[in-house]
Amino acid sequence: MRDQKHDTDYFLDITGETCPMTFVRTRLMLDRLPAGAVLTVRLKGKEPLTNVPRSAVALGHAVLATEPERQSDTSAADVWLVTLRKAG
Repeated sequence: MRDQKHDTDYFLDITGETCPMTFVRTRLMLDRLPAGAVLTVRLKGKEPLTNVPRSAVALGHAVLATEPERQSDTSAADVWLVTLRKAG
């Protein structure tokens, strides 16, 4: 999937996961990607919103963007998109 705004190469939806599995799933995906690949992670909640970017940076990856997902459904109000670039 390519997102024109961030030139996303890959997409991972972890809205159904809870910590620590949110970053485990993100890391497994990043490990499979080529260096420089851009991954957008769709996540839900404050804990993953804090932990996923922090853990990615600790491993040397870059956070390109963190933004709320825009939806008309208010039940998705706590859904975020975090765009990462794999190190390398």
